Amino acid sequence: MSETNTTLGFIGLGVMGSGMCGNVVKKHPAPVWAFDLDAGALAEQVKAGAKQAASVAEVAANAGILFLSLPGGKQVAAVCEEISANAKPGTVVVDLSTTSVAEARAVAARLAEKDMLFADAPVARTRQAAIDGTLSIMVGASEELFARTEPLLSYMGSDVTRCGEVGCGQVVKLINNTLNFVHVLILAEMMVTGERAGVEPATLLEAVSKGSGDSFILRNHGMKAMVPRSFPEKSFPPEYVLKDIGYSIELAKSMNVDPQVTELAEKYYQAAVDNGLGGRYFPAVIELIEKGVTP
Repeated sequence: MSETNTTLGFIGLGVMGSGMCGNVVKKHPAPVWAFDLDAGALAEQVKAGAKQAASVAEVAANAGILFLSLPGGKQVAAVCEEISANAKPGTVVVDLSTTSVAEARAVAARLAEKDMLFADAPVARTRQAAIDGTLSIMVGASEELFARTEPLLSYMGSDVTRCGEVGCGQVVKLINNTLNFVHVLILAEMMVTGERAGVEPATLLEAVSKGSGDSFILRNHGMKAMVPRSFPEKSFPPEYVLKDIGYSIELAKSMNVDPQVTELAEKYYQAAVDNGLGGRYFPAVIELIEKGVTP
């Protein structure tokens, strides 16, 4: 079933949502209704061609498929309550946010009571990838719903993967992010160790990148942020790390796994916030390790 003529909605135009919505507006041939509490962010999408909505309810009333990009599970649940009260039966909600697995499945169940469909489709990669339309998108949905939404998700992502039924997109996203957060910590520890032993950080990472220690984290977080100490605000701060790690710990425990490594990582990122690194790009945790601060 082609959805190219379906009116779309996009709610949430923040750091990632603005880039994703921009691609949807540019590539989708039918109208796209947009809404955000930030008037400036909304005006930017309207200027690009989106139709301006005054509320979640207005988007829900006009769009057949709605995309959400929100801070977390509580916000997704609240917005979906508004959608369920204002959208038509058969409406599809695709959540691009990162939430807990339980929250995704609970929202899906509530929407199903109103004959509405739900897919969790959290995204990975950077803000620039959102702008470029080259995100990795991990989808939890039935095969039928995935077939309907995959062409639309391809507006935003170069890699769109069905991971299983509802909630499985969040499972994969949380595992992906947790591996990322833990890897940054051990990379930071080894960079500080190497420098104190006489090897310049840039030299260390260049040499390691040619061997079995090479990784995406090393080439991106390490070379582009940790070596030059470039940790801008309005990137992915340790506060966001703590949200996702909390979801990951919750998931592991619900599966009878003792997440000892993940809980140690959580303590480091909490210490980063407690020691003045809040709001900055999370690889700034290397500064914590340099100072000898232990959680």
